[in-house]
Amino acid sequence: MKKKKRTKRRRGIYVLPNLFTSASLFSGFYAIVAAMEGRFEPAAVAVMISAVLDGLDGRIARLTNTTSHFGVEYDSLADVIAFGVAPSILAFQWALKPFGRLGWLAAFMFVICGALRLARFNVQKSNEDVSHFKGLPIPAAAFFIAALILFVESWEGSLEIRSVMIIIMIYTLSFLMVSTLHFFSFKKFDVRNRKPFNLLLSLILIAMIIAYKPKVMLFILISAYVVSGPAVTFYRLYRRIPFKKSLKSGAKEKDQGEEESTEGTEKA
Repeated sequence: MKKKKRTKRRRGIYVLPNLFTSASLFSGFYAIVAAMEGRFEPAAVAVMISAVLDGLDGRIARLTNTTSHFGVEYDSLADVIAFGVAPSILAFQWALKPFGRLGWLAAFMFVICGALRLARFNVQKSNEDVSHFKGLPIPAAAFFIAALILFVESWEGSLEIRSVMIIIMIYTLSFLMVSTLHFFSFKKFDVRNRKPFNLLLSLILIAMIIAYKPKVMLFILISAYVVSGPAVTFYRLYRRIPFKKSLKSGAKEKDQGEEESTEGTEKA
């Protein structure tokens, strides 16, 4: 009898992308500590930095061909803390505390919806279109809360106004995360490929505008992204434009169709 060859499991992990994930987790943890100490602006900036690092770890893993199942799981666990727990505690300490039970329930709603959003993404990512996310990504929701806090702090709004504003946005963001609305993923934007010259000028112009009024412009940009999901989805529904499916799901449907056709010919 022939002995079956055992597949050797590769031991070890890829260091580079997981370092960025660890840095993102550290930044999120720092945001929690700063929020508990009442330093809301540093906490909001830490959440934003964590979101930037989270966007870099996956892109670096794809560019260096160092993607792994460990990295995916580690990234999801880090996201729950950095973009679920950290911004919810920040929002509660900043403006939700006067609401009492309703305030901390709103903060918990954000955490649980973010965790459900991540779990659904991990299960369905092979069947989704690469160019779009289903539901608002949790880093974008956390970035919006941080940008909102910096924006309101810049013009020193009253406690009542910011409390009502944040509790409405917390519930809205929670709904958007678990919804089936489509948001742009920007995963098809490959920096290694040639791009039009005007794109470079546009990016430089956007960076200059953000540098001039960072608290205002960052809030406007993330607000535009949050609104783009419902706007694009309803526009496609109105025009009856279907969303593209992933290559894997399309291949599976094609194989199933071929199997059904062969079965039909055999029965005939």
